[in-house]
Amino acid sequence: METNHDLAVDRLAALAQSHRLAVFRLLVVAGPDGRAAGDIAADLGLPPSSLSFHLAHLKRVGLVRAERRGRSLCYAADFTAMHGLVDFLTENCCSGGACAPAETRSAA
Repeated sequence: METNHDLAVDRLAALAQSHRLAVFRLLVVAGPDGRAAGDIAADLGLPPSSLSFHLAHLKRVGLVRAERRGRSLCYAADFTAMHGLVDFLTENCCSGGACAPAETRSAA
């Protein structure tokens, strides 16, 4: 059985590659409707075969979902999975106490 820790490691490993990170960020910007694979390839300048490999990896770890719309395969970020990863990373932040606002941390 895969634990939250194992799943977080798999998802972080998937995002630790520049093309996959760029694809995921583009899909986050696109919102819940996502983008067609061809549009993602054109926007990022990736060959379709490379994009398919990266999308399959992101889909395998649950960070993106795919949906057929007519003749196009559209991909969207899985925001529940994304928030779950961020929550996992920050669940023990500041030992459970209140954290300083981001502006204060940035200035330090």
